[in-house]
Amino acid sequence: MDILSIIIGIIVGLGIGFGIAKFLEKSNVSNLIKNAKKEAASILKDAKTEAETTKKDKILQAKEKFLELKAEHEQVILSRDKKMAEAEKRIRDKESQISNELAKSKKANEDVEKKIADYDAKIEFLEKKQQEIDKLHRSQVEQLEVISGLSAEEAKNQLVESLKAEAKTNAMSFIQDTLEEAKLTAQQEAKKVIINTIQRVGTEEAVENCVSVFNIESDDVKGRIIGREGRNIRALEAATGVEIIVDDTPEAIILSCFDPVRREIARLALHKLVTDGRIHPARIEEVVAKTQKQIEEEIVDIGKRTVIDLGIHGLHPELIKIVGRMKYRSSYGQNLLQHSREVANLCGIMAAELGLNVKLAKRAGLLHDIGKVPDAESELPHAILGMQWAEKYGEKEEVCNAIGAHHDEIE
Repeated sequence: MDILSIIIGIIVGLGIGFGIAKFLEKSNVSNLIKNAKKEAASILKDAKTEAETTKKDKILQAKEKFLELKAEHEQVILSRDKKMAEAEKRIRDKESQISNELAKSKKANEDVEKKIADYDAKIEFLEKKQQEIDKLHRSQVEQLEVISGLSAEEAKNQLVESLKAEAKTNAMSFIQDTLEEAKLTAQQEAKKVIINTIQRVGTEEAVENCVSVFNIESDDVKGRIIGREGRNIRALEAATGVEIIVDDTPEAIILSCFDPVRREIARLALHKLVTDGRIHPARIEEVVAKTQKQIEEEIVDIGKRTVIDLGIHGLHPELIKIVGRMKYRSSYGQNLLQHSREVANLCGIMAAELGLNVKLAKRAGLLHDIGKVPDAESELPHAILGMQWAEKYGEKEEVCNAIGAHHDEIE
């Protein structure tokens, strides 16, 4: 009985426990469902909110894109309108220009037609006048024939014979006068030719000398200039192009060269070397190079000062150098530069007296002997060579002709 009661108690306890368990299970599921519904509602609410925000953003972006496209379109339209307006303005300007040109052309045509009409009227008037003059001339000729009893041809022949006789008389008189004048001036011209010849021949040897003398303090310097085995003197000759003659002449060395500029460079270089005391090939080349540069600068400076003193402007730089080189040349016993300056001044004075161009005359006078300072030997007469240089460096035709003709090589 007790076991049965226990069993029944256990069974009842199990039933109650199972019932409680079921109840608790149902209660948890209900809560879970409620929570899930709440969470789902929250998710739906958030999704709706986010959808509304996204929708507003998209609408706003679409509006902004629309406004941007609209602005771009308006800009394109404005640009197109501006281009069209400019094109229309150009067309209007062209039309206006063409209209003006047509108006001018029309006026010019009218003027030309008017002038043609005037010329036609004048030609017609002149033709009538010419006919009247011809008629009057014929009438006068007929009257003269009646008065003189000669025809026009006979009167012409008599006039020609009379003119021939007069011409013969005048010609004979002119020939006689010319002969008398030639007799009077022949002696003077002969004297002039002889004097010019004597002047040229008498100074020829003095002018054409090609040596310079370099004085030294003692003959000991000669040995230093010659150098060991003649190295120094060979270096000097090679650098300057001048033959250096060391002979028995006491306290003197001879510099021989046809080019006076080279002789001057050699003379100055020797003076510097002897004064300095250091004489060897390397030093010789250095001193000669410096001296050559110094002489070239001096030549340009002399040329510039000469043209400035004479008031000559616009001379080519090469011609200025040639003028400077004249300082180292002589002509018929006189320094060539001094001679050319004197000729320039004389030309200017004569031009002023004759009412001619003084500056042009001075220019021709200064340049007349530039052919006497060539860089190399030339077979041409110095007047022709000088004329060619003047032409090469852009001198006027009158100056070139004066240079070429001053010894009668050309007209």
